[in-house]
Amino acid sequence: MPVESPELIQQLRQASRHMVRELGFMQSTLAATDYPPSAVHALLEIGQGHALTAGDLVTLLGLEKSSVSRLVRKLVDAGEISEQADARDARAKRLQLTAQGRQTLSGIDRFAQAQVAAALAHLSADQQRRASMGIADYARALRAVRLGEAPEPPERWSIARGYRPGVIGRITEMHARYYADLAGFGQPFESLVARDMAELMGRLHNPRNEVWVALRGTQIVGSIAIDGEGEGDEAILRCFILDAAARGQGLGRRLLVEALAFCDQWGFAATRLWTFKGLDAARTLYEQQGFVLVQEQVGEQWGAAVTEQCFVRARRAERDVTR
Repeated sequence: MPVESPELIQQLRQASRHMVRELGFMQSTLAATDYPPSAVHALLEIGQGHALTAGDLVTLLGLEKSSVSRLVRKLVDAGEISEQADARDARAKRLQLTAQGRQTLSGIDRFAQAQVAAALAHLSADQQRRASMGIADYARALRAVRLGEAPEPPERWSIARGYRPGVIGRITEMHARYYADLAGFGQPFESLVARDMAELMGRLHNPRNEVWVALRGTQIVGSIAIDGEGEGDEAILRCFILDAAARGQGLGRRLLVEALAFCDQWGFAATRLWTFKGLDAARTLYEQQGFVLVQEQVGEQWGAAVTEQCFVRARRAERDVTR
């Protein structure tokens, strides 16, 4: 997939430089050891069972064979690893950590765990998940370039209709995480969402009720539902949520359009939704699709005081007449 923004390249370059510096790779030693970064990474890969031979280290670390040979010899001489004859290939030697090496690796892990945990404490839960996924994707892409692998096809985002296993739990999880960060909602809110979703999914046999999910591959990353059993022949738009990793893909608009097309097909007198003040991006989507703010009130039943907002979208024929 071509890069459309030169600014993005500059931002990633700058972020990469900062990470290298902040993680300590500019120093002669790493992770509170007496070893350079290449040796620390070798111990990590060997300890995790990823590097069984010196040849494995060549591929994993991206170093020349001669450099890896010298690195392995230094770690053997330091008592950190041992070389064992491979029963299947007399020319190869299997690498293993010694007792000293396992102790060194334990210290590296403690240092790294504390370093990463301290950094994550400066990020919200959504930022933590985005950082984890983004860094992992970027690292895989860099490795693919180094190994000369063809680019993977773009991530497949799609919208699917109807119940699927796990949808109740996933909708509940996305709501709980998002509103914990946004408004400090806790267990009462999560339990309420879980009950409401379970109750609604139990009524999907009524064709006036429906749920849609946004998918990244097979993973649920967003949702929206229509409860067609509202009072006065109204539909209630419910459980509209996107995971942090799915935002910016146009999936929210697609979900909303799907749900409202369903409402138009059934000819509901109106479609109503309740939300909270301050969700400006969502409000813009609602208003673009014909919703109008009709009520505001302070609510405290969620575990924190918030301003609740009610938006209503009239039947399509009525909206057309007022244009």
